[in-house]
Amino acid sequence: GFAWAEVDLGDGRSVLEALRASGARAVLHAGAMTDVDACERDPERAWAVNVGGSEQVARACRALPARLVALSTDYVFDGEAGPYGEDDPPNPRGVYARTKRAGEEAALLLAPDRAVARVAVVYSGRPGAKATFATQIVEKLSRGEPVKAFSDQLVSPTLAGNAAEMTLELLLETDYQGVLHASGATVLDRVEFARRVARRFGLAGEIVPVRTAEVNLPAPRPLRGGLTVDRARRLLKAQPLAIEGQLDRFFAEWSRRTGRSRWTRARWSGS
Repeated sequence: GFAWAEVDLGDGRSVLEALRASGARAVLHAGAMTDVDACERDPERAWAVNVGGSEQVARACRALPARLVALSTDYVFDGEAGPYGEDDPPNPRGVYARTKRAGEEAALLLAPDRAVARVAVVYSGRPGAKATFATQIVEKLSRGEPVKAFSDQLVSPTLAGNAAEMTLELLLETDYQGVLHASGATVLDRVEFARRVARRFGLAGEIVPVRTAEVNLPAPRPLRGGLTVDRARRLLKAQPLAIEGQLDRFFAEWSRRTGRSRWTRARWSGS
């Protein structure tokens, strides 16, 4: 049983009214403008959603009162010396990164009972899930198209279902206050991530390594990134999954979504 209410995250009254009407005692705030390059092109909207929205949700949680867990990102770090732990100082670059960092502070300062859960490169094979780098790998290689992937960006891919398990436990079964990294447990570059996806799905095709400097991107990307998850391992029963466990679940989700119980095993080839 659930009820749907559409609200404007920039409108504090509508957020508070919706949460009051639901009788919320715990709030997982996952709303955000997550298109990194779109944020760079429209900083005013990015600020309104990522900072203003988080502020209004935090104020509503304070008024109810309700416990808050707000989702954030590895982009709050500059990518100079990752992987990063929760106690490493953020140094965001770019509009998306800076607005997400400010949104973290809004949640931490305004809601008395709160935590921030950072994730990275979230992906899912469930029906209705949005297109991501991981789903593009499967779809492009299935069509015989090459996949371009950054060879110089280290990330912590995060299966959405695993992140949901961790963040909901954090919200409902702990009184932890502060920042917690709830990403996947494996740090690797995007080329290797693409290769792992291809192998798990038995897809042949070309993975083309490119460097971020070779692509004209509006927003900067943290390069030596990734998140450490030791604290989550100690705190939570739901454990951060290593890449092998993530891809097994991703494969199962995708198979159910597409109705294909078997994939043709083929030798992967790539540069």
